Amino acid sequence: MSEAFDATDVIIAKRDGAALTPEQIDWVVDAYTRGVVAEEQMSALAMAILLRGMDRAEISRWTAAMIASGERMDFSDLGRPSVDKHSTGGVGDKITLPLAPLVASFGLAVPQLSGRGLGHTGGTLDKLESIPGWRAALSNAEMREQLQTVGAVICQAGSGLAPADRKLYALRDVTGTVESIPMIAASIMSKKIAEGTGALVLDVKVGSGAFMKEIDDARELARTMVDLGSDAGLRTTALITDMSTPLGLTAGNALEVAESLEVLAGGGPPDVVELTVALAAEMLAAGGLTDVDPAEHLTGGQAMDTWKAMIRAQDGDPDAPLPTARHTDEVLAPADGVLVGLDAYAVGLAAWRLGAGRTRRDEPVQAGAGVQLHAKPGAPVRAGQVLMTLHTDTPDRFERAREALADAVTIAPEGARPATGSVLLDRVEAR
Repeated sequence: MSEAFDATDVIIAKRDGAALTPEQIDWVVDAYTRGVVAEEQMSALAMAILLRGMDRAEISRWTAAMIASGERMDFSDLGRPSVDKHSTGGVGDKITLPLAPLVASFGLAVPQLSGRGLGHTGGTLDKLESIPGWRAALSNAEMREQLQTVGAVICQAGSGLAPADRKLYALRDVTGTVESIPMIAASIMSKKIAEGTGALVLDVKVGSGAFMKEIDDARELARTMVDLGSDAGLRTTALITDMSTPLGLTAGNALEVAESLEVLAGGGPPDVVELTVALAAEMLAAGGLTDVDPAEHLTGGQAMDTWKAMIRAQDGDPDAPLPTARHTDEVLAPADGVLVGLDAYAVGLAAWRLGAGRTRRDEPVQAGAGVQLHAKPGAPVRAGQVLMTLHTDTPDRFERAREALADAVTIAPEGARPATGSVLLDRVEAR
């Protein structure tokens, strides 16, 4: 069959700074998915988009074209409002684990399609798979049944959602075009819109451990995604949150599950609780509940009850002991003073090198590996005090993990005041 456009013409148009027409966008995304547009041609177009950008109409149409490449789910008939959350990823970001059951405990449906970790950022599915018996793969029918009975489901996305994005994501990863904000936004939002949720809350991270290093870039990404949601009729808000320091006191898989259980039991690190409650309030408001305090269901046990039901529904044993690493090592404070800096990227890199993360998508991870923190910025420390415990099954990994942490810690003289404060930096809503 003859094609409506020539890929070279589309590439040249964007290379020269033109806005692509809706018809060009529809064709190029479909033709690439069908294999008509070659990998090297889409590579050139991705680079042109990275360098020239896209306007709101282009990004919206590109997102719609990626959605149209696959199936769309629909939860409008569940009998309860549905709301989802997406984080752009960070170090120690276990928020989905306590958040999904917390929001569901108020009667909302939370269809949380999650992913696996790659590099220094952890994956929600990897964390949950450290729970004995738990499974990530659910059919659409199982997912719907669990939403009706439990209210929350965290599982892997099926291959039918936005297949164009899966193909394009792999290409961007090897062509130096991952950083394109229009394509990041379209990648995230195509899957979230196709997922069929009624509302969406975004957690856009900024800092050394996040994809976005600068606040202005984080705001641009948040604004772009909120606009995409609005253009698609999906109620969307975003919180911009700090990822210069790891969230909580753990980075790993089973380590983060254990910390999440502390939060669900009404305790846990203050920053994890703060962000969990803030995102829950946004999600509950999007579902029509504005006069409730999410924290009450953490201290009252309702969120924990929903967690246990959610884990059991996916064949996990919520009462089974979590796996632990066979070997540990300690990182000690080099001097007396006040801990004023703890670099999130360095901690994430160390956890990855210990076996908590992967280099390739098919690589296995160690359930017990990771980094446990014993102090956060603002804490007074003494020389020789244990700052971190490293966990792994393979002790020959310790040396490279220590190398990653060589400059991770900043200690100032006693009396110094570190810049500690709320992890919440900004909020972006539809305009």
